[in-house]
Order: sequence, then structure tokens, then C-alpha cells
Amino acid sequence: MQLTAVEIVRTLQAKGYQAYWAGGCVRDMLLGIKPKDFDVATSAKPEEIEALFEKTIPIGKKFGVILAIIDGHHFEIATFRSDSSSSDGRRPDAVIFSTAEEDAQRRDFTINAMFYDPIADKIYDYVGGQKDLEEKLIRFIGEPEKRIAEDYLRILRAIRMKNTFQFQYHPETYQAVKRNAPHVTKVSAERITDELNKMILSPHPRKAFEEMEDTGLLQILIPEMVAMKGVAQPFEYHQEGDVWEHAMRAIESLRNTEHFTQMPSIEVHWAVVFHDIGKPDTFKVADDRIRFDGHASRSAEIAREMMKRLKFPRRMTDHVAWLTEHHMMMVQLIDMPQHKRLQWFHHPLFLELMEVFYADAAGTDGGEKSVEQIAKKFELYKQILALYRSDLADMPHPPEPLLNGHEIMDITGLTPGPHLGELAAQLHEKQLAKELATKEQAVEWVKKMI
Repeated sequence: MQLTAVEIVRTLQAKGYQAYWAGGCVRDMLLGIKPKDFDVATSAKPEEIEALFEKTIPIGKKFGVILAIIDGHHFEIATFRSDSSSSDGRRPDAVIFSTAEEDAQRRDFTINAMFYDPIADKIYDYVGGQKDLEEKLIRFIGEPEKRIAEDYLRILRAIRMKNTFQFQYHPETYQAVKRNAPHVTKVSAERITDELNKMILSPHPRKAFEEMEDTGLLQILIPEMVAMKGVAQPFEYHQEGDVWEHAMRAIESLRNTEHFTQMPSIEVHWAVVFHDIGKPDTFKVADDRIRFDGHASRSAEIAREMMKRLKFPRRMTDHVAWLTEHHMMMVQLIDMPQHKRLQWFHHPLFLELMEVFYADAAGTDGGEKSVEQIAKKFELYKQILALYRSDLADMPHPPEPLLNGHEIMDITGLTPGPHLGELAAQLHEKQLAKELATKEQAVEWVKKMI
């Protein structure tokens, strides 16, 4: 891909145009990070770019952006431009094709506004990006308020970039982010969600959430998370602190490279953040101890509400809510009969549920009794994994149900809904327990139940 990016620059320069790598790929190259993609900035106009490359898509032609597809890779090739003011906080009201220096001035952060000529092996830095990289500094170009007003998503991007690279803010950048936090509501939910997903998968998600809370962004976007702060937990089991501290330690544990050979899914990340988010609503003191009865179900409800509000995909929302609702099931699995355990073990999300359980345990800390409880949880975790492997070895595939949903409806007259699902689940459980072995027996059992 890098060689192809070099050839794109060579092709443009051969026709007399200026052409450089631009933005994030230059930043990553200077940081010693392998770029994920290569963007090109050039003096060539959109029509001139299209004429030079065989397969192109005009993804943002009126803004000077053409997508070139070469050797199966996608490259954004953009004409140098300067933008007018933005009335919607996202798109410029007008675009003027200009020079490389003017193009650099309209970008967001200094470290994202450098150009590199791979043919001449030369950096073009008009905004002090190299110095800020050395100082590990996140700094808006020019006036922070003006940069933010051009696209309010830059408020979130500042936090993500700062924590991804473990940099610091320039003081004016930090103050501008705090002052403008309320404007984040002017950004579409889909764009916010995309940025939040990048944050939660970043190397330091805990710090990103803590800074969103510090700047006021979290109270605006996910107030249910802020509600976890100051909610006490039973000291006997949770000496690490309040519910917020527990959730932050849990999400931090997903970066345990000794335990996770690959990063858990984004759904596991969100389920870990949300697994106890229902505790503020269910807090009570009974029998001389703090209790959170029904908090797992309440947490799943809140997760659904939040993800719907921010327009997460429906399938992802269901996925996260299921993991959140069932994160307490692990403790019960050891004592279940094998056929019931198998129902859990065969669930496609079971291993992810185990990852949530691990993070829940890893997010707990405290004194002697608490340490003992944590040790028991980790031992339970190991036992369940061992059972999972041995049980599935004995029975690698669950048997097909003796009756499918349509057959049950024909026998009972039921229509699709909770009652039908419950009856089908009970029938399958009887089958796994070897209490029913034939279709005829299943039909008789269903008739008796009705």
C-alpha cells in the first residue's frame, strides 16, 4: 500500500502538480507508527485527478476530495483548499482551492497538518507540528474557537487523540474544549457514536472517559455513566471504591495482554462499561448491607436506552444488552446440571460473556475478604472454562430441536411471542436432559402442557 501511495504522488508530480502525503499518515510516520492508510494532498483539481487515475469515486468532489482505487486499496486524494466559515458546525459554507500552506491552516491540530514528499524525502510543516510532536502536545491550529466552530466533532477528537498518543493539551486547547462542550449536541448522533467507538477501543479508554467527565462531555452524552460516581458498594467485596471506579478498572483490565491474546470485541467493551450502570437506580441498604437487587436487568435497560439515543446499530445494541443483562450468570453455572450448562455453552456469545465476567472480577480490589472473593471469582472463571471445554468435547453440537416453532404453533394454536419462545425453550431443555427422545414424545408433552 505504501509503494502505491508513492506512485500516486509520482504520477501527479510528473504532470507538474504539487503532491504530498498529508495528515495522519505523516504524523504516524514521524512517531514510528505504521500508517493504516495514506491520504494525498495536491494542487491538481478534482477533474484533473479523475483524468489521471483509472478508477475513482467522487466521494466529496465539491470539497475537492476524490477516492482513487488502486490495487484494491483506497486512497483519498484532495485538492489543496481553504474553507470559509461553517454555519452548521460541520461543513464549510464555501471551498476555495488554494495552496499547501493555506490547506494546512484550515486543518484541526498541528500534528495532523504536516505534508511529506516521499519522492524528495522532505517534510513541509507550516504550523509547528513537528515541534508539538516532540513536546507531545495536542494544539488546535490558530484560534481554537474558530477551529472548533468549523466542526464541533473536534471537541471529541481532541480527547481521543490526546489519550491515544498519551500527549498533553496546550492550555488554550484544553480550555476551548471545556468551554465548547455543550456544542457537541450539534453533531449528528452517528458521528458522535463513531468517535466514542474509536475512544473505547483506544489504548487508554479509562483516561478518555475520565477526560470526557472532566470536560463536561460525558454529562451531556452519557449522563447515566456520571451517575455511577459517588455510589458506594459493599465494603466487604468492593474496596476499590465507588461504582464509577469499579467500571473504570474493569474497562482498563481489557488491555491485559497476558490474559487477552487479542483485543475483545467492541460489544464486550461497551458491556463492561455498562455492566453495573444500573446500580445507582437499584441502590438500597437492607439487612445491614448495601444491595443492588436487579441491577443487571436495569443495567441492560439503560444500555438499550443510551445506545438507541446515540443511534448505535440495532444488532450491536441487542448484543451489548444481552452481555450486560447476563453478566451475573457465571456464579450459577458451576452448580447447574450439565444439560442446562450446555445451553449456555452453546450460546454464540458465551465466550464474550466470560470476558465480561473476567473484567468484572479484575475491576474489584480491596482487603483480605475482598481479595479472597476475587480469588474465588478467578478460580470460578478457570473452572467454567475447563467445564466449557470438557462438556463441549463430550457433546460438540447440540441436537436439533424435536419440534420447531411452526410445528409447536400447529399443535398449540399459539402465535409468535414470549409464550411460544418459553414453551420451545422448555421443550429443548427436556430434550437435552434426555427426558424426551422422540418427536412423538415431544408432541405428547406439548399437548399436556397446553
